Amino acid sequence: MAEENKKIVVGLDIGTSKVCAIIGTKNEYGKVEILGMGKTESLGVIRGEVRNIDKTIKSINEAIDRAKKSLEANNIKIEINYVHVGIAGQHIKSKQHRNSISRNNPEDLITRDEIEKFINETKKVALPPGDEIIHVIPQEYQVDDFADVTDPAGIAGVRMSANFHIITGNVDAIKSIYRCVRSSGLEVDDLILEPLSSAESVLTPEEMEAGVCLVDIGGGTSDVAIFKNGIIRHTAVIPFGGNIITDDIVEGCQVLRNQAELLKIKFGSAVADENKDNEIVCIPGFHGRAPKEVSVKNLAMVIQARVEEIFESVLFQIKSSGLERKLNAGIVISGGGAQLKHLSKLVEYVTGMDTRIGYPNEHIAKSAIEEIKSPMYATGVGLVIKGLNGFETTKEETNKQEQQNIDTNIQKSNGLLSKLLEKGKSWLNDGDDIKDF
Repeated sequence: MAEENKKIVVGLDIGTSKVCAIIGTKNEYGKVEILGMGKTESLGVIRGEVRNIDKTIKSINEAIDRAKKSLEANNIKIEINYVHVGIAGQHIKSKQHRNSISRNNPEDLITRDEIEKFINETKKVALPPGDEIIHVIPQEYQVDDFADVTDPAGIAGVRMSANFHIITGNVDAIKSIYRCVRSSGLEVDDLILEPLSSAESVLTPEEMEAGVCLVDIGGGTSDVAIFKNGIIRHTAVIPFGGNIITDDIVEGCQVLRNQAELLKIKFGSAVADENKDNEIVCIPGFHGRAPKEVSVKNLAMVIQARVEEIFESVLFQIKSSGLERKLNAGIVISGGGAQLKHLSKLVEYVTGMDTRIGYPNEHIAKSAIEEIKSPMYATGVGLVIKGLNGFETTKEETNKQEQQNIDTNIQKSNGLLSKLLEKGKSWLNDGDDIKDF
């Protein structure tokens, strides 16, 4: 999928409400250029987990076909074989873990290969039955007495230690995703936690350095990712999303589910006081019955109650992380649920923290697909960015490793030459008797 050294990545977001395929590459200015997009309704996913494999395969195929048609409309022909897939759901767990190793050659500089081997060793940590590691993310390294090391490559020492953030998921849930993708004629290039992907598209490096909490409100769940000093510190999954708000509207306003969804999107508000008492929405009645009137303020009260509950759970996760007073950049909200009117105002009231809505247009070039700039595509765009950055990082690390190997060989050659010279001097000194002979 690389043409003229240009990497093209396909991000596949298998969500509760939609399945979305986004195709992108990097232009000459380093911005992500979206080449095509296809989305369809998600039929086999409940609360972030694949429950019906056949329906999910059908949704994936449809999303990929629409993405291909989007490419053809722009006269671009690309064969899609590999995808970067997002994973979410209530089965996702995270834990902190510290690991350390003693080095065989403490005088040698730490190499990239050695760091990679260290991370892979950490993946052997004991887990509860039925869990599998998705990500092992290093936080800070320590080499002997040097603590808080971001990158230990090029440092010499006897002992290397590190704090790791380990993210795990249910084995069966992970296998279901792989099975669906492969049954669609594709291969999984990488499996990425969805809030990490969303962070790539909506957060700035300055926010991650200052401390920020990302909340991605999807259809089935709300994902939380907390960053500080540029490093992921805490992740969590809250089992409420946009669909539960729709269910509340069905019960509270006594309407059909598709009507409740439209009411939420067109007239929904997270703050009831922002609506007037006399604002009324008229919707068709059931089977020829009289139209039904719904108060916009009552609708907002139903929505506000559930959103407050979601962000009280988010605040609990922030307190659990121990970073409540250290998140100087506040909260950033993404996902389809972020489109609710007055949402940031309510979140600021509930949490007492500065809040903004995260749009995935920070890192993408101007696109003919304007729809892509909606918060609901933050995960899909982030998967593309993650894939492109991973490709560039691999190239950069390969170059660094090659240079490091060259430097090491030069050092060894210089050391060998010095030893030969020393031996030569010794031989010449011992050779005085030979001259006499």
